[in-house]
Amino acid sequence: MDILTDAVASVRTGNPVSARTDCRAPWGLRFAEQAGAGFHVVLAGTCWLIEPGGATTRLGPGDIVFVRSGREHVLADDPGSPVVDYRADLSWPRPPTPSPADPGTGPVSTILCGSYLLDQERPHPLVATLPPLIHLPARRGRHTALASAVDLLAAELERPGPGSDGIVAQLIDLLLLYILRAWLDEQPDAAAAGWAAALRDPAIAPALKAIHADPGGTWTVESLGAGVGLSRAAFARRFTALVGEPPLAYLTRWRMTTAAGLLRHSDTPIAVVGDRVGYRSEFAFAKAFKRAYGQPPGQYRRRAREAA
Repeated sequence: MDILTDAVASVRTGNPVSARTDCRAPWGLRFAEQAGAGFHVVLAGTCWLIEPGGATTRLGPGDIVFVRSGREHVLADDPGSPVVDYRADLSWPRPPTPSPADPGTGPVSTILCGSYLLDQERPHPLVATLPPLIHLPARRGRHTALASAVDLLAAELERPGPGSDGIVAQLIDLLLLYILRAWLDEQPDAAAAGWAAALRDPAIAPALKAIHADPGGTWTVESLGAGVGLSRAAFARRFTALVGEPPLAYLTRWRMTTAAGLLRHSDTPIAVVGDRVGYRSEFAFAKAFKRAYGQPPGQYRRRAREAA
């Protein structure tokens, strides 16, 4: 199983959206705080990213910014330019209508902006431990797959055709995975802890894959450790140091995450859902699920359907 794909899928709560925005200097766009995450790609020209508190980063063609926390931020041609709220219609396939008030007469910058609806209340720890803001500078020869995905998405937004609705949605999904993969790849090999190290670790990565492939398995710390050639104590220490929680705590977390997904997106009977994630007793599963989500499985399913 692909842990990165699983982690992202587990926190996705809706369809992604994207729009291409052309701005002529002087301009400044304020992106309001949102429940999910956002991204920006500079397709042409330059601009400044202005974070809460005033920190600034200059962005050039090909630079990518991922705002994991959905916090408010600003893009502008210059830190001193006047700022208006970003009011683009991001509902594909309707044409976007970005609106920097009183566009200027200076150089044009083209920005690809998008957002993902992510569950911020119960995120997968891989996503939760990402920096609030990730900046991936353009580097020739680096992250070529990510650059190709950006080019395809930009072209589809500029020249939509038959099938664009599905193409755009899938490209935005791919972009998120490529952004996170690029960030993980750029973390130093010497990192002592964290998911970037866990996914490369010769003992912990296989154990995580085993848990994700079979969350209902009768896993123990001993069996997981034995599967990667470590003693119980050595495996538990290494797993906890890298992942941030003990093996069985992560196993329970992933079981509940998997169960929640089945409850939201399928009509699988609750007893069968519990069995798939390792609970042979429906009562035991309901108790564990309520402890994790604050409500029994049936109620969780009903509320999820009502909110959809």
